[in-house]
Amino acid sequence: MNDQVPATVPDAAFNGDGNARPAGAGLDWWTKAWPLFTGQVGMWIGVIVVTVVVIVVASLIPVLGQLVTFLFGPVIAGGLMLGVREVDRGRALTFGHIFAGFSNQMGQLVLVGVIYLAGMVVALMIAALVAGIGIGTMLGVGGGGNPAAMGAAGASGILLAVLIAVALVLPLYMAVWFAPALVVFHEIGAMDAMKASFFGCLKNVVPFLVYGIVGMLLSIVASIPFGLGWLVLGPVMIASVYVSYRDIYLTV
Repeated sequence: MNDQVPATVPDAAFNGDGNARPAGAGLDWWTKAWPLFTGQVGMWIGVIVVTVVVIVVASLIPVLGQLVTFLFGPVIAGGLMLGVREVDRGRALTFGHIFAGFSNQMGQLVLVGVIYLAGMVVALMIAALVAGIGIGTMLGVGGGGNPAAMGAAGASGILLAVLIAVALVLPLYMAVWFAPALVVFHEIGAMDAMKASFFGCLKNVVPFLVYGIVGMLLSIVASIPFGLGWLVLGPVMIASVYVSYRDIYLTV
């Protein structure tokens, strides 16, 4: 098997505002990511296994482990983006790429994690607060001592909390999605990278809807054989983020 694949896209100019792509791009991001995986299958599987082991081991540390995962997740993501770019340029992926972010814009990548964590905490606090107020209001207005009314109020409060959490967390996901790639490839600050990521995703809502549907179907298939399919889907998903980054932010 050939360990390398030729570069798929020529050098291009960076457009920090992001380019709007057609709906079909959401499928293209998956199909164009596939050759980036098949060129170095064994190394990709090894990289994904080591990455998962590192994350799992870190998360086992009480309290601190979860914090470390949030803060250094973008650092690992940045390193993996550097690895995909090397593959795209016809070079070798290595285990060192897992940790390459620690020597490439580490401070800004950690700052992405800090902002993301702070945003998640604020979003969940707001959701819990609004849900609590909603439940209290509904119980005060019509709950009384009626168990059925109290149950309905509780269910409504939970649903309200979920909807608010999704509404607040989704923009965070959009802001983080491309941030590691933008930081390591273009050496821009965390806030600017997250802003560019958010607007890049916003301009491409329809392609991302297609991308998400395809990804959901693939994840179901990958999970069937005891989750072993994720050894393939994981690397392809990482490569798809890189491919979509190139498609949205680089102009040939």
